[in-house]
Amino acid sequence: MLQLVLLLPALLTIPTVFGWKVFEKAGQKGYVTLIPYYNLFVLLQLIKKPFWWFLLLWIPFINYFVYMLMLIELVKAFGKNKLWEHIVVAVFPFIYLPLLSDEKDARYQDPTTIKRVKKGPVREWVDAILFAVVAATIIRTFLFEAYTIPTSSMEKSLLVGDFLFVSKMSYGPRLPNTPLSFPFVHHTMPFSETAKSYVEWIKWPYYRFPGLGKIQRNDAVVFNYPAGDTLSVRFQSNVSYYSLVREYGRNRVWSDERNFGKIIARPVDKRENYIKRCVGLPGDVIQITNGELSVNGQPNPTPGIIQYRYKVVTDGSTINPKTLEKYDITEGKTNAVYGEYTFWISEQVANQLRALPTIKEVSRITDPAGEWNPEIFPNSSDYPWNVDNFGPLEIPKAGQTVELNLKNLPLYERIIQTYEGNALQVQDSAILINGKPADHYTFKMNYYWMMGDNRHNSADSRYWGFVPEDHVVGKAVFVWLSLDKNKPLFGGKIRFSKSMRFVK
Repeated sequence: MLQLVLLLPALLTIPTVFGWKVFEKAGQKGYVTLIPYYNLFVLLQLIKKPFWWFLLLWIPFINYFVYMLMLIELVKAFGKNKLWEHIVVAVFPFIYLPLLSDEKDARYQDPTTIKRVKKGPVREWVDAILFAVVAATIIRTFLFEAYTIPTSSMEKSLLVGDFLFVSKMSYGPRLPNTPLSFPFVHHTMPFSETAKSYVEWIKWPYYRFPGLGKIQRNDAVVFNYPAGDTLSVRFQSNVSYYSLVREYGRNRVWSDERNFGKIIARPVDKRENYIKRCVGLPGDVIQITNGELSVNGQPNPTPGIIQYRYKVVTDGSTINPKTLEKYDITEGKTNAVYGEYTFWISEQVANQLRALPTIKEVSRITDPAGEWNPEIFPNSSDYPWNVDNFGPLEIPKAGQTVELNLKNLPLYERIIQTYEGNALQVQDSAILINGKPADHYTFKMNYYWMMGDNRHNSADSRYWGFVPEDHVVGKAVFVWLSLDKNKPLFGGKIRFSKSMRFVK
């Protein structure tokens, strides 16, 4: 936070400097525009606003919005009341303020003596809508954003139908990669499945403002889907593009538009938002043995409810739907054999089912060690891992240097090439980075390991690997509403017991 306070006057002094002559026209010394803090106080005196405006300038990210209003009030004092003038001075003060100072007819008038310009109904509505859009965009970009849980990867910690707030301030908000976009939508225009909601005429590099803290182990984190840089328009992020390539081959995926649709790329901030629990921090060593996660050689207890896949066998009778509702079992299926079920449940619920007289067997289903799943990161037979037996694997951290060879290259090639923007080639068993032979690599960013609490029904880092720091959106902090999609509106649709709660 100290960094943020020190950064504030520097950021707001830069555009204020361009008002040097404007200040002089208003009867102030031009050099005061160079004095951090004081220049903002003088600006408030010029526009005759109360001192509490000055206090608002120290609230991170709200201050930028307040500062834009201050600039608008300043040009109003010079008789500039047109909408386009207000937009230009708010967005491009370094252009508009010098132009204003060169106008011979521009005269400063005390704002308290200026007769308020009467606006027509259209202008009133336009101003109100613009104000609401700008304010909401600033809040959504820099403070917090509403988010809905779409899948069951975090059951029962977070439920499908949970509406929650994601704090951008917790880890520091990112500068948008694509600042020119349609407001309040993510990557696709409303009422369309293909039209992009953004343009890439302006692309800003990754920058994260200081936040309230850093990611802690077991935080529930919202982030952009790392494997969503390339995707099939038909399948979107429901099926990974890289899975399609492994199954069907790159040539077919790119040429068979009828079955796969167009193949497109998305910038980081426009990739799908995912929510998982951060179980591994930069420098941690994670390992999964028979479904049990350990971090740095120690078991990793989480504040959430961990679910696994279980086989449940009855004495031949069916399980009553009321029993499923009693134990909050929402995911499962009946096998071909009568009386045999597969449920995704917690160990606590498994023990409760074992106590029922009609239940003969409740056993966790796990993939045996050494049984390679090609869909599991790093998708190499040199690492015969699966969802239940994985690692050990060290999570890269910024500044760390690792040796590179053909065996461990699958672990790091996506980092080197996609996340950190290098050209990577293998020629005659030699690794080339940016055209030069390389036997080591130093990471530029921190990386994280994300897993869903619903261990056997979660597409997470086990499938697509590390999550770069520039993909982190924010921290899930509060569930304000929870809806059950399977219940009618007046028949228990609102889960009151799950609403208005903090995320663990």
